Amino acid sequence: MSSSVDPSVQAAASNRAVQTSAKPIAGAVELEPVVASDVDLMLGIQSGDAEALSELYDRYSGVVKALILRIIHDETGADDLLQEVFMEIWNQAKNFSAQKGKPLGWMVTLTRRRAIDALRKRQAYARAAGRLQAEPERQPLAWVQNVTENAILARDTRVLMAKVVNSLPEAQQRVIELAFFQGMSQREIASNTNIPLGTVKTRLELGLKKIYDGLKELKDEL
Repeated sequence: MSSSVDPSVQAAASNRAVQTSAKPIAGAVELEPVVASDVDLMLGIQSGDAEALSELYDRYSGVVKALILRIIHDETGADDLLQEVFMEIWNQAKNFSAQKGKPLGWMVTLTRRRAIDALRKRQAYARAAGRLQAEPERQPLAWVQNVTENAILARDTRVLMAKVVNSLPEAQQRVIELAFFQGMSQREIASNTNIPLGTVKTRLELGLKKIYDGLKELKDEL
């Protein structure tokens, strides 16, 4: 004699099986977002990706500034040189090769060279200033002539700088003005303008690059 199963019981059992299979597997591991490697960031910078430069800045600006401070021992000068170093990273990224070494090693070499050059220039300036103070004014007319020429050069520099800055997009002009003419830090700019810190960094970096390119004409003349 054959046995039969109540259809309602069979349906309930089927529903429980479906619910059980739909439950998440206990102990399943969620995949973490992929973090770009240093080499990936350098390749991005080589292709003109400003976000890659911003991420590299966030990752290594502390290390770079610490190295600069060990050489020049000047907090304010270190902040200025830090921006210059990352602008040079942007400009010189094409010279980086992963086959020759790691990005951090390349950055350290570049930073040391820039910091040592800055230190030598300061020392040379200090020696020149000392000689100028110690030397009697034997040729006052020549001295006045030099001062006049320097004043003309300074005026021309200001005119060229104003022209370059005015050619920047308004958003970049704003952060450049706040950083270099009002002395605000990047965090202060972000706080006062409600702009994300990463955006402030990117605008500063792009603005400085355009200023650097615009001043090449003056650099060649000097």
